[in-house]
Amino acid sequence: MSMISSLRIAALCALAASPVLSAGARAELLSPWSSAGATSARLVAGAAEAGALTGGVEIRLAPGSKTYWRYPGDSGIPPHFDWNGSRNVGTIEVLWPAPVRFDDGGSASIGYKNDLVIPFRVTPREAGQPVELRLTLDFAICGKICQPASAVLTLDVPAEGAAPSPPALLAALASVPRAASLGAAGSPAIAVAELHKGADGTSIRVETQVGDAANADLFVEGPSEDWALPLPSRETGPDGRTTFVLPLDGVPKGADIASARLRFTLIDGARAIEVDSPLSVR
Repeated sequence: MSMISSLRIAALCALAASPVLSAGARAELLSPWSSAGATSARLVAGAAEAGALTGGVEIRLAPGSKTYWRYPGDSGIPPHFDWNGSRNVGTIEVLWPAPVRFDDGGSASIGYKNDLVIPFRVTPREAGQPVELRLTLDFAICGKICQPASAVLTLDVPAEGAAPSPPALLAALASVPRAASLGAAGSPAIAVAELHKGADGTSIRVETQVGDAANADLFVEGPSEDWALPLPSRETGPDGRTTFVLPLDGVPKGADIASARLRFTLIDGARAIEVDSPLSVR
């Protein structure tokens, strides 16, 4: 047998043994990692859903480090997403996974530890056309000390997206709080959110129904970034409801708390809801 024939046979055998993607499947679509010290970030593309493309920003943190949620709490800096330079992008909605509260010794912050994916949804300006994502991400990383971090990320995504979505992106999407209404039944749920005038002053009291009263948590945000509402304390009532109480601090001068739309994020273990509503009327 000639050397050329032997090479042809070897090539055919290698081709037969190689894995073949099933119909409709494609390899993961990822940007290169952008590193800042012990922290790295990259873009991850996901499947197309209802005319929009899904994706995520994957962040790897050093052990023991944390980064912040969209509202960082008493201290911290929220991530800032700058999509300037992207092409064929109509809107980009960042979808925040449920965060946790951190006790910082005299103050509290809200965010994430360990590696995470922050999902987003892209609506193209021109449907059926590819999207070019260009992101400058500025965020803060805190271990023993806090320091700023930045990542410049680029990823070109075909019109059909990248299906199937990576498991880490799917897990992050599943942890995003689902939209709910004030007063809705079920658990977790927010039954009432109202102003309460007591001997210690005026506070916001939020009555909730949760499965794990000892560990459930609530975060309340105002309608704009100049609001800085405090993190609430927790009270468990005899009827099984858990009430969260926060002093009426951090409201901008001249703002009407009674009519403002507030955003309530209630976290109950692996389940979380988000309610966008004014305070209850009784």
